[in-house]
Amino acid sequence: MENRGVAVKRRTFLGGIALGGLAAVTGCANRRAKPRPSLANARVVVLGGGYAGATAARQLKRIDPTLKVTLIERNRYYLSCPGSNEVIASLRRSKDLRHDYKALIQRHAIDFIAAEATAVDVPGRTVRFADGSKVPYDRLILAPGIDFRWDAIQGYDEAASLLAPHAWKAGPQTALLRRRLRGMPNGGVVVIVVPDNPYRCPTAPYERASLMAYFLSRYKPRSKVLVLDAKAEFVEQGLFQQGWRELYPGMVEWLSCRREGSLRRVDAAQRVVHTEFGRHRADLLNVIPPQQAGRLAQLAGLSDASGWCPVDPRSFESTLAPGVHVIGDACAAEPMPKSAFAANAQAKVCAAAVVALLADREVGIPALSDQCYSFLSPDEAISSSGVYTYSANEKRLVATSSGETPRNGDRRREARLARDWELLFTRDVFG
Repeated sequence: MENRGVAVKRRTFLGGIALGGLAAVTGCANRRAKPRPSLANARVVVLGGGYAGATAARQLKRIDPTLKVTLIERNRYYLSCPGSNEVIASLRRSKDLRHDYKALIQRHAIDFIAAEATAVDVPGRTVRFADGSKVPYDRLILAPGIDFRWDAIQGYDEAASLLAPHAWKAGPQTALLRRRLRGMPNGGVVVIVVPDNPYRCPTAPYERASLMAYFLSRYKPRSKVLVLDAKAEFVEQGLFQQGWRELYPGMVEWLSCRREGSLRRVDAAQRVVHTEFGRHRADLLNVIPPQQAGRLAQLAGLSDASGWCPVDPRSFESTLAPGVHVIGDACAAEPMPKSAFAANAQAKVCAAAVVALLADREVGIPALSDQCYSFLSPDEAISSSGVYTYSANEKRLVATSSGETPRNGDRRREARLARDWELLFTRDVFG
């Protein structure tokens, strides 16, 4: 990666908001050239109220307040995955992860349905619920997040996750892993099992290892964190390992697939991980399973053999189902990572494209950005960023620039910027 100074980080965040909406700006010239058709009768349904879905609903109403926008989410509040590693390390409270939809739906006149959708009828353009009721749409934006591939690891299924928590969805699993960490004996070993790419938030396992090490260094200093990785290398690897050496010498060890070979099986009851070349027993076992697009996307036939949903990145419309757009962690939008920032940027491009398509206008060429902060300790952080644009020749997104915190960068300043980012980002998504 090309290194860039930390001074650009705040500009990168603000630029991400602007870049995320660039498709809408691209369409402005068309709106000036001819009168825009009325969209007053158009119905757009957003299914899923995470960072992607909430942003999409809000952005649709920002672009055209006359649109009828319905947000469907089974929960009345959203539990954020960003920040959950700090909860696990007892640095934040669980309630800090909660974001409700009150401001979003009231300020933007968004219809909100707190119910779990059970199916999407793509030919009939309706979303169905368990009681048989339906919601029609002209365009559907689907943001179902991720689900786990419970058949991917021998010995590790949903029942086993109660013994060896994944904590990769915020909520009860987050609280469970926190309790297990607090109850671990001094001198014990935490084993974190990390899947191969792609998965939600590429740097989060290593932030988790860092913050667990911070907790252990204070309360159980004879303990150790062992990271068993299905990858040969990971994002910001040099920065993380530098931080581990400086902050937690001898406490964090990373073992790649080159050394351990492939993961063979997990014995959750005995807290033992078997790899091709070794066997590791944990006092606390944290298994992060391989992932795929959320269940509703699978049921609707929106995913391919990879488990993810292929899309046209100009509009994030599914290549498998016309009239349906998939954004956030569920979509295949490489080389963009599956992150909250990426979901927010994709939602803005998608919303602009949906409005253009409903008005029978040409969709603009998008540019998107991503910014990812990771905490090494409560007061030190690192970050990476990327900018992506659509390549007409390759018919996909390509990375046009990237950067990360320099090795001699001010990690305390990065932590302050990360806090600022979270505040601004949350306001941008949930109002």
